[in-house]
Amino acid sequence: MLNVPNSLTILRLLAAPGIVVAFLALPHPFSDWVALVLFLGASLTDFVDGYLARAWKQESKLGTMLDPIADKAIVLIALLAMVALWQPNTWIILPATLIVFREVFVSGLREFLGDTAGTLAVTKLAKWKTTLQMVAISVLMAKGIFEHGLYDRSIGMDFELYDAILAGDVEDTLGLRWRAASVDMLRWGGIALMWVAAVLTIITGWDYFRKALPYLKGPK
Repeated sequence: MLNVPNSLTILRLLAAPGIVVAFLALPHPFSDWVALVLFLGASLTDFVDGYLARAWKQESKLGTMLDPIADKAIVLIALLAMVALWQPNTWIILPATLIVFREVFVSGLREFLGDTAGTLAVTKLAKWKTTLQMVAISVLMAKGIFEHGLYDRSIGMDFELYDAILAGDVEDTLGLRWRAASVDMLRWGGIALMWVAAVLTIITGWDYFRKALPYLKGPK
C-alpha cells in the first residue's frame, strides 16, 4: 500500500495543514517561503503520483481514495490561509467561497451516488480547474514574499520620500520600484487567476450536477 505514488499522495495530504502551521508558527518572510515551498511541492506531486502509478502499474484503491481528498485538502486549506492573510477582501473572499461551495457540493453528490459515483469521473476541464487554482494560490503566496521585501526596505522611511522614489523623482537605490511593481503584478494577477479558477469551478460543478440529475429524480 505504501508504494511511491501512494507515499507522495500522503505527503501532499500532510502538507496541507503544514501550510497553516508555517504561517502561524514562523516569522515573516520565512513563513511565506516555507508555505510556498510546501504548496508548490504538494501541487507537483498531484501530477507525479498519478503518472508514476500508471507507469509503474501501481494503481491502488488507497491511492484512488486519497488522491482527490489530498487535492481538495491542499487547495481548500491554502485558500483558508489566503483569506485569513488578506483580511476582509471581497476580491479574494468571494471566489474562495465559490470554490469551497462547489467542492462541498460535488463531494456531497459523489457520496449520495455511492456505487454510481463513477458518473462524475474527473474531466479534463476539472483538471485544468485544479491546476489554475494551484497557480492562483502560488501567485498570491509569492506576493507576500515580495511585499515583505518592500516593507523591510522602506520601514521608517518618510511617506513623501517613498512616494517620490516610486514616482521616479528620487533615485531608487533600494530597489523599491521594481518590488512595488512586482507586488502589484502578483496581487492583481493572483486575483484575476482566482476569479478565472472560480468560474471554471462553477462550470465543472454544474456539469457534474447535470450528469447526476437523472439519479436524483423520483422518490427515495
